[in-house]
Amino acid sequence: MLAIGAYEKCKQYINLHSIDADTKKEIFPCITISRQTGSGSYEVSEKLINILQKKTKHPDNPWTYFNKDLITKVVEEFKLPKVFTSYLMEDKYNHISDAVNELLGVKPAEWTIVHKSTEIILQLARYGKTIIVGRGSNVITSKLPNSFHIRLIAPIDHRLKHVQEVFKFSKQEAMEYIKREEANRNKYLKSHFFREPDDPTLYHIIINSGKLSYEECAFVIAEALIKKFPNNFIE
Repeated sequence: MLAIGAYEKCKQYINLHSIDADTKKEIFPCITISRQTGSGSYEVSEKLINILQKKTKHPDNPWTYFNKDLITKVVEEFKLPKVFTSYLMEDKYNHISDAVNELLGVKPAEWTIVHKSTEIILQLARYGKTIIVGRGSNVITSKLPNSFHIRLIAPIDHRLKHVQEVFKFSKQEAMEYIKREEANRNKYLKSHFFREPDDPTLYHIIINSGKLSYEECAFVIAEALIKKFPNNFIE
């Protein structure tokens, strides 16, 4: 689901960080969210951004949400400012390409969608103040000291209800959608990053959104993040 105006916010974020890219900046956290289909990652992310934006330093540099659709749109259009693209390619940031090649096992003959997505996720995470949902972002950013990884889960009945409400599906359609999405996500993570999404050791926190409201989930994540990175937030 691509929220209205979400891509414009992504472009604003990229433009902001492309200005004076060589200037040393304070490093802010990056949050990755892995989720079971229908567990409410967008709703939790939206509420989490509202909380963090009020408590973070330099609020003029906003927290921004990226999911599969937004990352794919960035990759497909690739209308990134020249400063940003050169920033990705400069020799002094070769560790990013090295990390991508290590994650993917071999250096591809050309930049595939997966390769491009991985490069962009690493750079967005490095900039910080990002919430990145899916695309193996928790594995991709696992070695970055500013990364914070969340797994959202929920009972199947809760997830079915959520999918039905969002997409106006019948219960059968919702079940088929969940099965298809889960299979695709599992295959993506296993094929490209050799990891299982249900591995609990990949995450700082695993939250059941069937037991907590989306707002409560957001508060739990925010409190934990602020405790871990206190220097990035207002006392």
